[in-house]
Amino acid sequence: MSRQVRMRAAVSYDESLVIGEARDFTGAFLDRAVVRGVAVAGMKRQNALLVVSELVTNAVRHAPGPCTAALDLQDGLLEIAVSDTSGRPPQPQSFEPERIGQHGLEIVLALCTKVDTEITDRGKTVRAHILVL
Repeated sequence: MSRQVRMRAAVSYDESLVIGEARDFTGAFLDRAVVRGVAVAGMKRQNALLVVSELVTNAVRHAPGPCTAALDLQDGLLEIAVSDTSGRPPQPQSFEPERIGQHGLEIVLALCTKVDTEITDRGKTVRAHILVL
């Protein structure tokens, strides 16, 4: 049985090679959730790590400057919010099975229950919601 727990954490990166660090940050966050009684499913955990990787990769690749990853877990729903300095929202590519690469947003859209983008005066925040129970 899973306990009803609310957890939040955030981390900022100034470097460009942070994808692994963001995955580790998310993995440690989910480990703490398990210790607090949240039943995080193994495959859902892997999906959450993949979503973080894709969102942070996009931030690093398409925006100059720092990025921030924020996690908010409540009632089995994990919100992954990645902020960067670009005011340009991510654009899904049209379906091309022969295309190599540029499938990150497609993956995020397929794994998440909701994905939205908020444009701010400092750039944007992409929020992806994924069930982890």
